[in-house]
Amino acid sequence: MEWVRGDILGHGSFGTVSLAKPGSSRSSCHNIPELMAVKSCGVSSSASLLNEKEVLDGFKDCPEIIQCYGDGHSFENGEKLYNVFLEYASGGTLADKLNNSCDHRLPEDEVRRYTRGILRGLRRVHENGFVHCDIKLQNILLGQDGAVKIGDFGLAKKDAEEKVGCELRGTPLYMSPEMVAGGDQSSPADIWALGCLVAEMFTGVPAWRCSDVAALLMRIGVGDEVPEIPGKLSEEGKDFVGKCFVKDPKERWTAEMLLDHPFVCDHDDRGTVTFKEVPSTSPRSAFDFPDWVSQQSSLTFSITSLSAPESQSWVDGPELNTFDGSWSNSPAKRLQGLVNDHQLEWFGSDDWITVR
Repeated sequence: MEWVRGDILGHGSFGTVSLAKPGSSRSSCHNIPELMAVKSCGVSSSASLLNEKEVLDGFKDCPEIIQCYGDGHSFENGEKLYNVFLEYASGGTLADKLNNSCDHRLPEDEVRRYTRGILRGLRRVHENGFVHCDIKLQNILLGQDGAVKIGDFGLAKKDAEEKVGCELRGTPLYMSPEMVAGGDQSSPADIWALGCLVAEMFTGVPAWRCSDVAALLMRIGVGDEVPEIPGKLSEEGKDFVGKCFVKDPKERWTAEMLLDHPFVCDHDDRGTVTFKEVPSTSPRSAFDFPDWVSQQSSLTFSITSLSAPESQSWVDGPELNTFDGSWSNSPAKRLQGLVNDHQLEWFGSDDWITVR
């Protein structure tokens, strides 16, 4: 593929990232955008970049993971370079977003949204048998629409890959206890790093406040200490971060589990839905979903309440009362029940959301 190198976007541990524009051959490659990012390094030191290309080739259809458009070699300034062509995330990184935000921190609603996107990407990474190994603000990119894109898979590895000695892989501030103590880096390590990232987005400072690397690794790997959970986070946020900061990786929540946590659930996802039946009659409102019996199906379904009381566990939210099956199957009769003289109160609920 012909291409032209543009301005430098940044420097990393394993290469330089620049803008790139495809040449005239782009018309024959329908999946190549008009603008890309190209990550380049010398061929002699390209092991990490080769690994990143190989890993990203397995995530061609995941919108929360940066896309790869191919690779190639070039000769520049007397040096042979290995280049990987990547999706250009024009929104920069989450680190940039934090630095440019008021008080260098993000409001909780933004933290929730970004966290959910990262979890979706991590779920896909872990389902495919990989561990990212370097989740941090600098490696979370933002698309033009603000959508999250997990990038920099240079340190990624197979989850079941046999460890060699006590290898430290990643960034110390985000390393998990099992990684520091014994070099064990499986999918739970990414979840620990996510907890550090969430705390940092909300407070504007790293989860661990320690400038000495050796002392930091001792705090992480020895004893029962965990990072402090931000005190101004909502109760849902505190609980979410607490599920990430579990010392025992076997007890730490997975990406799949955390996606059902109320801290990151969309409004449409707040209810835990267990499908047992396809309904045959129409509900009277968006909140009117009782169980009912259908002659066409032997299945039933129930929905957990969208707004459980604060004193009640979000996992064990109250179920709506089930219906006894006496609703009319006649559309005319059901519509007639909607027409009455009762004046509805449209402004007294805090549960309305704006839809654009």
